[in-house]
Amino acid sequence: MATPSLIQAAGYGYSPRISSNCNNFSFRTVSFGLFGFSSSFCFSHNLNFSSVTNWKLHGFRAQAMSTTTQGNFASSGSIANEENDPDHLVVLVHGILASPSDWTYVEVELKRRLGRNFLIYASSCNSYTKTFAGIDGAGKRLADEVLQVVKKTESLKRISFLAHSLGGLFARYAIAVLYSENDTSGTRSNNVTDSSDGNLQTPSLLRRGTLAGLEPVSFITLATPHLGVRGRKQFPFLLGVPILEKLAPPIAQFLFLRTGKQLYLTDGKPSRPPLLLRMTSDCEDGKFISALGAFRCRIAYANVSYDHMVGWRTSSIRREKELVKPPLRSLDGYKHVVDVEYCPPVSSDGPNFPPEAAKAKEAAQNAPDLQNTVEYHELMEEEMIQGLQKLGWIKVDVSFHSALWPFFAHNNIHVKNEWLHNAGAGVVAHVADSLKRQESSSFISSTL
Repeated sequence: MATPSLIQAAGYGYSPRISSNCNNFSFRTVSFGLFGFSSSFCFSHNLNFSSVTNWKLHGFRAQAMSTTTQGNFASSGSIANEENDPDHLVVLVHGILASPSDWTYVEVELKRRLGRNFLIYASSCNSYTKTFAGIDGAGKRLADEVLQVVKKTESLKRISFLAHSLGGLFARYAIAVLYSENDTSGTRSNNVTDSSDGNLQTPSLLRRGTLAGLEPVSFITLATPHLGVRGRKQFPFLLGVPILEKLAPPIAQFLFLRTGKQLYLTDGKPSRPPLLLRMTSDCEDGKFISALGAFRCRIAYANVSYDHMVGWRTSSIRREKELVKPPLRSLDGYKHVVDVEYCPPVSSDGPNFPPEAAKAKEAAQNAPDLQNTVEYHELMEEEMIQGLQKLGWIKVDVSFHSALWPFFAHNNIHVKNEWLHNAGAGVVAHVADSLKRQESSSFISSTL
């Protein structure tokens, strides 16, 4: 039986719009440039607005060179280039039934926009049908692959992740495997620190750690189903039709095997929390929230419409009531990026897996109907949000309503194909400048 209380962690961050979900405050500015400000600021729960008038708005664009790498390192030698000596690894993680080739456009753009100290690596360990073998299995393979890259590139000091769709969940699992608490030696270590007593842990607010011995910088997801795909309109392809949403879980489990069960929150015994809920905590499976909290910033890009694979709510980690009609105008220089919101960390008692959740899970597994499916989903969604919102997030809303092919939103957001999905070029530019901003700014708190 799972321990009811799961975790607590917190962080700080910045954005043009600050969520009013915490401490009853709200602030909004005209959105220009990357995040709207001329430099980076760090907020805590007690915000001081006396300096707001001193903030300046500007567009932040970075153009530079970087190092790009892709594929399997089984037979390769040291990656470190004597001329470039990259010290910041950016790991690209593709989604379901995909491959490293999905990142071709992104790789070129990151190479053009980022500095030579960036090593861009497109993961290849979970290509195509390997994505069906489970989020945990894929996450462990990804962690092993990252360790190989780090081992062969001695100049690396920092690490960031950029993941699309299901790849975001793979990355969230992998970072828990790679995570180590800070020690006083100051040396790189590939050891993984796990809960030793099997109980769910509560990390301290300001504790930071390393991933594969590197400093975590940015964790960025694009249209990732952070809350799974169970529930009303979480999987938009079903058009919100109740009978289709009722039939979807068993079909998904048949088609997508272990991964399908995990996405629909029906994996494991009824008494055990589903994997996605456990991944919003520090537990016996790994220090998921501590690893995520070790990054300077976490950014979730979400399609507000026309994404028929991943709903707006699950990709932006929001409740239904928190979905507000976004602006129609794009941010200057970033076409189809319509809004940026900073959500401060929110303290809560969750996530939990109470007895009623176990009963609802059993019903959803054995005799699914519309009522128990909705009941179980609502319970789990709220608990997952409570776990993830203990960390600060920057949430970026993307709208392809004016694009030539808006129904390609799920692939547009990362420009899977340069000819079919080039509407997402502005999103990729925003991502690149986000990475550059974190790298170049000396004002960002290390405890975000």
